[in-house]
Amino acid sequence: MPVFFVCAGLLGLLVVLLTVNVGRMRGTKKINLGDGGDPEMIAAIRAHANLIEFAPLCLLLIYIASDFYGFWVTAGLSALLLLTRVLHAGGMLNVIPQGRFFGATGTTLVLAITSIMLVISGFNLRQY
Repeated sequence: MPVFFVCAGLLGLLVVLLTVNVGRMRGTKKINLGDGGDPEMIAAIRAHANLIEFAPLCLLLIYIASDFYGFWVTAGLSALLLLTRVLHAGGMLNVIPQGRFFGATGTTLVLAITSIMLVISGFNLRQY
């Protein structure tokens, strides 16, 4: 479980970095609200928003799955989620070539795999 918490914390720090990036860009480009139609601003906002849209749900599902699947599965999914979210943000900001594609694909796989694992676990639970 320590890997999960480290990855969750690092994802939180990534949110902070992307938030600061949007704020810095707003100041530099003098765009107080919205994106001003600026492609760089749009990408910065979407990189931040996409992380906020996917990371919490994925982390929650991984945390719940940890009760059924143990340390290595939890650690692997957590590390993969962190890697894919960094790739995606780097791709959105044109820092990592192909990062957006691999990040989005990897995040979707983590979400799908973890969801399927929980469905299977749910069917195997016995209620008394």
